[in-house]
Amino acid sequence: MVKGHIWRVSGPLVIADGMRGAMVYEVVEVGFDGLIGEIIGLDGDKAIIQVYEDTSGLTIGEPVVSTGKPLSVELGPGLIASVFDGLQRPLKSIEELVGPFIKRGLKVKALPRDRKWHFKPLAKVGDTVEPNDIIGIVPETSIVEHKVMIPPTIRGRLKWIIPEGDYTVDEVIAIVEHQGREYEIKMYHDWPVRKPRPYRRKLDPVEPLITGKRIIDFLFPLAKGGKAAIPGGFGTGKTVTLQDLTKWSHSHINIYVGCGERGNEMADALYSFTQLEDPRTGKKLMERSVFIANTSNMPVAARETSVFVGVTIGEYFRDMGYDVLLVADSTSRWAEAMREISGRLEEMPGEEGFPAYLGSRLAEFYERAGRTLCLGRPERYGSLTIVGAVSPPGADFSEPVTQNTLRYIRALYALDVALANRRHFPAINWLISYSLYIDLVKDYLEKRFPEWMKLREFSMKILQREAELEEIVRLVGTETLPEEDKLVLEVARMIREDFLFQDSFHEIDRYSPPERTYLMIKIIAHFYERALEAVRKGIPVSKIASLPVRVKIDRMRFIPHDKFTSEANKILNEIDREFNEVIRHVE
Repeated sequence: MVKGHIWRVSGPLVIADGMRGAMVYEVVEVGFDGLIGEIIGLDGDKAIIQVYEDTSGLTIGEPVVSTGKPLSVELGPGLIASVFDGLQRPLKSIEELVGPFIKRGLKVKALPRDRKWHFKPLAKVGDTVEPNDIIGIVPETSIVEHKVMIPPTIRGRLKWIIPEGDYTVDEVIAIVEHQGREYEIKMYHDWPVRKPRPYRRKLDPVEPLITGKRIIDFLFPLAKGGKAAIPGGFGTGKTVTLQDLTKWSHSHINIYVGCGERGNEMADALYSFTQLEDPRTGKKLMERSVFIANTSNMPVAARETSVFVGVTIGEYFRDMGYDVLLVADSTSRWAEAMREISGRLEEMPGEEGFPAYLGSRLAEFYERAGRTLCLGRPERYGSLTIVGAVSPPGADFSEPVTQNTLRYIRALYALDVALANRRHFPAINWLISYSLYIDLVKDYLEKRFPEWMKLREFSMKILQREAELEEIVRLVGTETLPEEDKLVLEVARMIREDFLFQDSFHEIDRYSPPERTYLMIKIIAHFYERALEAVRKGIPVSKIASLPVRVKIDRMRFIPHDKFTSEANKILNEIDREFNEVIRHVE
């Protein structure tokens, strides 16, 4: 333990002297209130400290005490359905202790110490255990079975394990002996937030993460273990899109990190998760979710801890063999916090004032995503998918945070101000967005949907042709276009309005299962094929657009899920019947 004193205070940055012997990234307690801080630099006997609480009232000479430990999180039963701040302090427990406002220097255990969990052992005395071996299970919620693992730093022989029963996380449940030394195992353990958890091998992300969003699942699929970014200007729907991903994605665990975002948005997300049901299990979404709430009115420096706390919790559940989705809203607020700390350190600024290490910090975060062969026994596979929102000022994608993010992600969902102004949501621009996971997940998707690649190519070809024709239409209008080009514009409108548009607040349309998505685009593609045949026989597009089946295609988004397959087949038959009749009259 090292004891020093405050030498300088500059907002969330504190410099303490007399700290020789302290370590970089060591947690310290600052001032008489014991504010939590982290050493981010050393200069002689001076320590540069990033304080994660409000530093108002700190004075020169107040004590600074090192703890000898890095910033860590508690990993064990009690994480699911919890709401933490950026330092993993449970906000519900804080409210019960001191009311609705967080008191400075308050220290609360992340996991409840008084709650008992039903532990069922899976290992027996005499077993040889290795890091991350599963030795027992705890039913944490009705959806999530928490797997109690040997900490990654321990191996040896299981000398004793507790019988099945109800225990708190503080009770010793097993003893592991290695080289004459005994280690006590509890249901939880600590792990440093900046240190990636180990795994046996990283694998290619070959399975898509179904999100329930048609434009993502069909045009730009996201793989389990993938990395994606959602940049967009103000009002383009970043937060709603991220919330939709966490609500409806086919993941086992969802982690929502509110990093410097508005408090009302976090409150809205929390409320909706307590009310909505998971479409696959019928249980409340909160029963498979973890919230990290570091809102805009909380200390700016804690934005950095919030994203690393979230990703560490994600890796923990990944190690159990679960598919985890982590969304961060937004990494731009974290970058702004880095810029503020860098400015107070008087470091040489990079582009637009951001620090030179902006890219490396973003890489530390995004590169912790992946699909892995997990460490430990039994053999299992898990994935951690990371999706980060970026808030470029003025929707300028050339700004540093967006550009640095693009270096590390493999799927981009670019939100368009023009689409948002037209009330087209999700406002993902299909001409700018991309996914590098298409070739990896293609085999998986085509096994379930044989024409998926063909239909995707058809859709993109129509949308790109529409973009090419728009310039001509602006100059001379649609009347001068050939009938086949008029048909392209009509079908492109169908793809945009009847397929890509999706109402996040409609009871049916907010979530689209992959089978439904596939049938919807199949209907539009079939309509185009028959319409093209009719056009080539001399039937004008104006007559085709007025066919009664067009109304049914317009409204197919609202057909209930359990009736959709039968209704889709009826629409396909009706398309054939109406076009056969139109063509017969011409012939």
